[in-house]
Amino acid sequence: MAQPRKSVLVVVVAVTLMLLVTIGDNHRCNAQLCNVTAAGLTACKPSVSNPNPKPPSDVCCSALEHADFKCFCKYYKNADLMKSLGIDPQLAKELPEKCNSPQAPVKCD
Repeated sequence: MAQPRKSVLVVVVAVTLMLLVTIGDNHRCNAQLCNVTAAGLTACKPSVSNPNPKPPSDVCCSALEHADFKCFCKYYKNADLMKSLGIDPQLAKELPEKCNSPQAPVKCD
């Protein structure tokens, strides 16, 4: 019985991430994921997407200042989900260090 429940959770998370990533620069939206706003996630997407990832922008790094990186570990562990959203898991894992985040590095167990 736990397997169908897990599948539903994965779908809910995937839909939530897709919505947050596609919201764009709609600053009126208060949606957040792991303490990062939708605008912050959008600013970071070019830095975690192949091919030709960009260096993280100041806006992206600023958005990560209050991020809950342990929360992001839940998503990092689901590489297939991240790839389906156009996010390279390894690039995502490297982002806090590239932004010189005081919270980095975080070990995802």
